[in-house]
Amino acid sequence: MEFRDNPAIYIQIAEYVCEQILLQKWKLGDKIISIRELAVTIEVNPNTVQRAYDFLQQKSIITNKRGIGYFTEPDAMDHILSFRREQFMENELPVFLRNLYLLKIDMTEIKVLYEQFIKDNFSK
Repeated sequence: MEFRDNPAIYIQIAEYVCEQILLQKWKLGDKIISIRELAVTIEVNPNTVQRAYDFLQQKSIITNKRGIGYFTEPDAMDHILSFRREQFMENELPVFLRNLYLLKIDMTEIKVLYEQFIKDNFSK
């Protein structure tokens, strides 16, 4: 996993976990990868993953079943969408909109590109 300068690494890890759930690679209610396994996989300190998991627990996205491991919450999808939308609206959308304006890109052009992107990447 390649990390960006911002936001903090633990937030980026939390976003990665959320993405796995949104893409249904990790199912609702199922056990997820352990802190150590994820730390090894993405090459970070386990404490950083622990911080991400603590953050996700606060957001009611995952839960810790003591002695068993971490599981996705049955209603995690709603919490993820809320969290990710908030992050997007605050951090990414203003930059995107500014670039649209500066580059004089019309929303109709964006719509066509967006529809093609969905077709190419998410159509089954």
